[in-house]
Amino acid sequence: MTWLKKKSVLIPIDFSEASYQAIAPAKEYVEELSSLKLIHVLAPLHPADPAAIWGTLSDDERKQKVQEFLTQKLSEMGYEGAQIEVAIGDPANKIIDYSQTVEADLIVMSSHDRKEISRLLLGSVAERVVRLAHCPVLILK
Repeated sequence: MTWLKKKSVLIPIDFSEASYQAIAPAKEYVEELSSLKLIHVLAPLHPADPAAIWGTLSDDERKQKVQEFLTQKLSEMGYEGAQIEVAIGDPANKIIDYSQTVEADLIVMSSHDRKEISRLLLGSVAERVVRLAHCPVLILK
């Protein structure tokens, strides 16, 4: 337990086990589960994607399916009551935008080990969030 309780803690979720493991430490910073704000960012559909061409799956449907999945997953993990946001776009930008919207006091996120050259070429979502966030960021390995 920490004595520095936060009003709002944001946890980006990318469906990796590491991202789910970030929830438990984040929970230590809040008094109520409703103060935990989770976000998953979907990539925009590529214009050549069959779902985009045929219009078989709208962005709203994609977001709804992820919302349902995360609601079920959090319930199974014992985190019912945490708030879930699903966005579409650039992960780092959407995480930063949402952290400002919910007035997050802290962002808790996992970092994925990548080879140095891959990180240099692609950039790291965690690195960008650390650089651009308006609040402290706790990176878990």
